[in-house]
Amino acid sequence: MNTSNPPPISSASWPTGVGLAEFVEIDSTNEEAKRRAEAGGAAEAGEQGPIWLRSDMQTAGRGRRGRTWVSPGGNLFATLLIRPEITPSQAALLSFAAALSVADLLDAFVEPSRVKLKWPNDVQLDGGKVCGVLLESSATSGGLVDWLAVGVGVNLANHPGLEEPRTIALADAMDSPAPTPQEALTHLAAAFARHYEAFQTHGFEAVRGPWLARARGMGEPMVARLPHEEIRGIFTGIDETGALLLETNGALRKITAGEVFFGG
Repeated sequence: MNTSNPPPISSASWPTGVGLAEFVEIDSTNEEAKRRAEAGGAAEAGEQGPIWLRSDMQTAGRGRRGRTWVSPGGNLFATLLIRPEITPSQAALLSFAAALSVADLLDAFVEPSRVKLKWPNDVQLDGGKVCGVLLESSATSGGLVDWLAVGVGVNLANHPGLEEPRTIALADAMDSPAPTPQEALTHLAAAFARHYEAFQTHGFEAVRGPWLARARGMGEPMVARLPHEEIRGIFTGIDETGALLLETNGALRKITAGEVFFGG
């Protein structure tokens, strides 16, 4: 393991005051974030952050809803550990900042028009899923977040080859070799630092506007699949809580959780 504040790589500079720990292999960078945050059994005893944790390989990577996240070598597996002193509902909104930051990372290597965001936190390149975001946290007795792990997996050199959802790697969209995980993380860390600062200063609206500007399918038909219901409508945006807005039968429906599909 190497712990450091790395030098700038490529055109991105590592954010000031943010640490880095790197591993050859680990179970999950999110799990490592949890272990560090809860070391000693008290918030003040654990890792305070902010610190990015990156591993060459993961043996137990996870996606949303408990799904396995395939972790082949050459891809980016990283987690940011922070202590934001906000409520869990506010912390959940940082998933939009994370997705937006991945889009900024990809912009450094492909034409930005090829990169789109899909609610709630998927990043798509040429219509294929290139990234996954998983936020995990623990709340204090006072109702605030004790710690927050912002987990990000980006398909740089490889992808799992799924058809639903279709997956893609950054290397597939480039004429030159994909960036190394270290270089990609530098771009990601710099981008997230910008969006996080805007979030802290101006609230979710500072992230919501840029996210909507890159959202795929605005004004187009969309299907939201909920556990006991399927809703079809026109995608009109997201509200101040991050809920998906679908216009259906002349009314707006707010979707707070579910799987969404384009068309309908």
